[in-house]
Amino acid sequence: MLNLKPIALVSGTVICTVGFLLFLPLIVELIYQTESWQSYTVPIILNLIVGGSLVITNKNIELKISTKEAFIITVLSWFLLSILCAVPFIYTETKLSVVDALFESMSGITTTGSTILNNLDELPKGILIWRALLQWLGGIGIVVIALFILPFLKIGGMQLFHLEGDDPYDKFMPKISSVISKIVLIYLILTMILFALFYINGMTIFDAIAHSFSTISTGGFSTHNESFAYFESRNILLVAIIFMILGSFPFLVLAQTNIKNIFISFKDHQVKIFLIILFVSIVLVYFFAQGYLKGSFIDKLINISFNTISIISGTGFISDNFENWGNYASVLFLILMFIGGCAGSTTGGLKIFRFLILFKFLSIHFKKMLQPHSVIASQFNGKRIEESTYESVMSFFFIYILTFATSALLLSFSGLDFLTCFSAAASAISNVGPGLGEIIGPDGNYSQLNEYSKIVLIFTMFLGRLEMLTILVLFLPSFWKN
Repeated sequence: MLNLKPIALVSGTVICTVGFLLFLPLIVELIYQTESWQSYTVPIILNLIVGGSLVITNKNIELKISTKEAFIITVLSWFLLSILCAVPFIYTETKLSVVDALFESMSGITTTGSTILNNLDELPKGILIWRALLQWLGGIGIVVIALFILPFLKIGGMQLFHLEGDDPYDKFMPKISSVISKIVLIYLILTMILFALFYINGMTIFDAIAHSFSTISTGGFSTHNESFAYFESRNILLVAIIFMILGSFPFLVLAQTNIKNIFISFKDHQVKIFLIILFVSIVLVYFFAQGYLKGSFIDKLINISFNTISIISGTGFISDNFENWGNYASVLFLILMFIGGCAGSTTGGLKIFRFLILFKFLSIHFKKMLQPHSVIASQFNGKRIEESTYESVMSFFFIYILTFATSALLLSFSGLDFLTCFSAAASAISNVGPGLGEIIGPDGNYSQLNEYSKIVLIFTMFLGRLEMLTILVLFLPSFWKN
């Protein structure tokens, strides 16, 4: 029978967390001496009362959960977080509709970076820092889910990353709680370093805080309509490039890095392939697009590198309208949206490791066509790949493409053109942000879409961030049977 007490405890903790987080935009509004601070007081009080009540009434329970309860808690807490975080967008000066507010909140929590706000430079500072904070929270949240929940639920081949004694990832720290603590510490340290570098290179304190939140989380929310083009700084772009790359690395690997073993990250199979794909993509884009850009060789290379890593990592920042670089760049960027970064990072997309597993499976399949009775073992980072892992990855690929196609089809019913439907669905399921075309391209946003299209994209972002199967399994009748 389903145990509701752990679910209530986790829900209460989520509600309380949102209540405490709302103090940050309130403090920002007080610092900038605006009246908007009043919009945060009621949500703070309500969240702390309701959430605190749930926590207090269930605090003494033994937090042992079944697989079924883990699915429910993961989906419910993420969706509850998105709903609660939408409230400030409704009651502050933005005064968004319920659908628009939920779209902005879901985009933030899932680190997608799509926005319906087109007057960022005029918005209250509190709501801008709130958007960035949502992405920062969503970034570390998805790392924890990817490394400690999805492997337990065996979603999309993530069982390869479970922390057991025979797992090479587990050798540096024995306890899961210690691993989580170190990953959160690494996330905090990288955020603070990034803030300092942004500030030193010309950003204001406010811009540096907001962009450090949305860069390390590979989120993409900016405080300016022009995104990083606003700063007109080569150094700022270079800093962002480095930290978007770090945000694309597996945080479990980053947590193992120290002064004595500083290059351990580059031994990981995912990291190697990710860097190769990134390098090849930058070279290809430069070869085809450099004629469309102004400036020196270095300026062009930095500009192209920034936008390329921004797309493949799912960050979604822009420093130039890449649609003006020719069709080659747009098509390549669309492909990179699907690829994404490494598993266990803050990025979206299919993830590098799944492509590695798929190609290993194809290699084994071809060899068995020639030698049907041969027994061929394959490994990932020194660990044997089980048959169930191949099945999980192939199932995930199928569901991913099916979800993308369904989303694009549903968007077409609203009358949008093919490019907008295709790129919006790809951007949402891969949690990237900008799409292609005049409406949602680098120079546009999602404000022109009707409410039906926004609702479709809200659910697509949600499915993409929680890796589809985590949510879709809840719709199986057998799931609810004892």
